[in-house]
Amino acid sequence: MKEKRNLHLKVQELCDCFATTDPLKEMSELKNDPDTREAALKWLALAALHGINAGAKKISIRMSEAGEVEVTAKYREAKLPSPETTTGGDILKVIREITHIDADKGSLPLALGIRDSRVDLDITIKKEEGGESATIRFPE
Repeated sequence: MKEKRNLHLKVQELCDCFATTDPLKEMSELKNDPDTREAALKWLALAALHGINAGAKKISIRMSEAGEVEVTAKYREAKLPSPETTTGGDILKVIREITHIDADKGSLPLALGIRDSRVDLDITIKKEEGGESATIRFPE
């Protein structure tokens, strides 16, 4: 019987695993991971850690209809290492699965346990003409 893991728990475990690493360095190495689903989970954990460590207001990932993936952070406009196309699409799917946002647009809070603390993130997903985006907003 195949084990079906809880993706939210897996992201929390990865946050714990990567808590003492450089999230941007780790993100830039994900393009070499052949398991794009696992890379998507790692990217989400690393984005959360980077956002917390760097004092980000929000991190957005956008995939155009042509399959181009772009990631930006709002604290000072900066582009983060973007995942390759397949992983970028999987990141958006994983976010939808964790949040259960099935509509074209939606927003939900996501409590993420990291070590002995917790951070409440706000996840927004928008699918519109030209592509789909997910934004992770961090607390002040």
